Amino acid sequence: MAGSDPSHSDVQIRDVEDGDVELFFEHQMDPEATRMAAFPARERDPFMAHWAKIRADQTVVTQAIVVDGHVAGNVVSWEQSGKRTVGYWIGSRHWGRGIATKALTLFLGRVTSRPLYAYVAVHNVGSIRVLEKCGFRRVQAQDVQSSTAEMGEVEEVMLVLDATPVATRPRR
Repeated sequence: MAGSDPSHSDVQIRDVEDGDVELFFEHQMDPEATRMAAFPARERDPFMAHWAKIRADQTVVTQAIVVDGHVAGNVVSWEQSGKRTVGYWIGSRHWGRGIATKALTLFLGRVTSRPLYAYVAVHNVGSIRVLEKCGFRRVQAQDVQSSTAEMGEVEEVMLVLDATPVATRPRR
């Protein structure tokens, strides 16, 4: 239920299990979610192949987000262009409940390499807010060409979580 009090939800993260990937597939088929993420849905076979590749890569950290015993999404960290990057996908029925913030906070306790980067479509203000609540700061905006014609050009913002928390950095 969107808008319900997140303090009443039990949010946990755990290793991704085989059965979770089917739920991830369903989550990414949601048209509103793909619009918000500015990332196109994949057909079943390419999606399953992508997740098989992710799970086989020892440098990638994957966690399922579990809310009240049910899989609500995933959070992943990988190496991209020499930068450790993080991303997450929450099923739309779980939006607006603080679940992404709780899950990302837990994940950041496990993935401790810094700096850590995230790239978000500028129109996805909810995701930007989640990252900022978790200590990320905006670095730059950039236009990127989507991998599909229907997404067109997407403006993204890059955020970074530094090794030193913003509040403790010396002022200049």
